[in-house]
Amino acid sequence: MASLRSPLRTLQSLLRELRYVSAQAGRPYRDMAAYQHLREAFRAHRITSEKLCRAQHELHFQAATYLCLLRSVREHLALHQEYHAKGERSTEEAAGLVGLKLPQQPGGKGWDP
Repeated sequence: MASLRSPLRTLQSLLRELRYVSAQAGRPYRDMAAYQHLREAFRAHRITSEKLCRAQHELHFQAATYLCLLRSVREHLALHQEYHAKGERSTEEAAGLVGLKLPQQPGGKGWDP
């Protein structure tokens, strides 16, 4: 996290991640307690007339950190499902998994030198 984006963009990204999570759970994201909490917290910490609102900046930093966690968990699960051992793999499948092709024999299968 090099720099924080605007609070609105952070909230939108958090809601997008909640939609991914709720789609897997099979229920609307607006019924989740996390959605209710985020909505209330961001409404309570709107920009005020103060020059520096520490609570708002702290909330924004915590929200950005939580967003990073949600994204990382989602991407980790996707990678885990793709590359997790599915039993014994053939040599061709293992080579294809890392983007390689096995060399072809000049005479095809059954070719004797």
